[in-house]
Amino acid sequence: MAATVVLHLQGIRKSYAIGTPAETEVLHGVDLDLARGEFCALMGASGSGKSTLLNIVGLLDRPDAGHVLIDGQDTAGLGEAELTHLRGRAIGFIFQYHYLISAFTALENVMMPMLLERGRANEAMVERARALLDQVGLLPWQNNRATALSGGQQQRVAIARSLALRPSLILADEPTGNLDTKSADGVFSLMRQVNREQGTAVLMVTHNHELAARCDRIVKLVDGRIEAPGAPT
Repeated sequence: MAATVVLHLQGIRKSYAIGTPAETEVLHGVDLDLARGEFCALMGASGSGKSTLLNIVGLLDRPDAGHVLIDGQDTAGLGEAELTHLRGRAIGFIFQYHYLISAFTALENVMMPMLLERGRANEAMVERARALLDQVGLLPWQNNRATALSGGQQQRVAIARSLALRPSLILADEPTGNLDTKSADGVFSLMRQVNREQGTAVLMVTHNHELAARCDRIVKLVDGRIEAPGAPT
């Protein structure tokens, strides 16, 4: 049986400064599929279009042409409210900087996506957040404010937060870029564990060749084009 396609990109094009002498096409017809349970590294030099592509996949920006399908749903005809709902339900984000709310505890930070989705806290949300913190090995620190956690611990909280609504796709933008080697390895191993145990697809932007080699597939973006389809490593 064929694997379920979580992300389907077809003919994605994106330009900036359209209609001016400075008009520049950043993405030139990008095609990409990501299956359920697949861990894919997206690599490319600065200026290759990685951030633009990640913003489009994360439904934070719209392409000028082409189609973005998340869990089989074509996003082309969706309004902003519908995009926001789909993004919150289907996509988890992990960034190079964790973006935790410093005044909140680890538990409260993990609960944030659920609060944004459902409005009010309840015991089910608390239990879900505790279970996620336990999964990332931070339950004993659940009541610590973000500022009282190490960099590696903060990124683990960010991973737990990204899983709060059980997304089918996680977008990770240089998630280990600000960490020392040991912490980076721990964070990557945790992401890999989540990917394998829960079947969550992961698209990770990285410049770290050693980590990329531990992914299922490497996709290289060169001057706004996929250099190769990215055969399994």
